[in-house]
Parts: sequence; C-alpha cells; structure tokens
Amino acid sequence: MLWAISCTDKANTAAMREKVVQSHRDYLQSQKGILVLAGATQTDDGKEAIGSLFVVNVGSRAEAKAFSDGDPFTKAGVFAGIEPQ
Repeated sequence: MLWAISCTDKANTAAMREKVVQSHRDYLQSQKGILVLAGATQTDDGKEAIGSLFVVNVGSRAEAKAFSDGDPFTKAGVFAGIEPQ
C-alpha cells in the first residue's frame, strides 16, 4: 500500500536541515526497498526548502510513521508537522 508522508519544516531550520542532510540522504538510500518517491517542498521561488514529501510502499500507517520517525530530519527536530496519509 502506498502512503504519502507530508512534512512541514519548523521556521528557521535551514541550518539544522543542512547539518543533517547527508545523514538524511544516507537514511533514504537505506530505505530504498520501500521508498517510492522523496523530495523537498520549496517556497514558490524555489530558493528555500519548507518541508518534504515521501511516498513509501508499506502495509500500514504505523509502518509509514516508523519510516518517518527514523529520518534524521525528524530526529533533529526539523519538522513541525508530519502527516502520513
């Protein structure tokens, strides 16, 4: 089952995001068996990341949440909100 996970960044987290971006990318690579799509959402001018969108192929909302909980961006506190749908 496909689950879309929409994440919204907290204000003023660009430096924190940059600090953990490589760990985040490594995590996504480690999840390639379930990861269908991943990318940053951006401001209208494309100059700043304001969140992330993931699509994962897992069996339940709990598994989608576990994917998100393991993300270094989540662990570092980058996201203000996370919505698995």
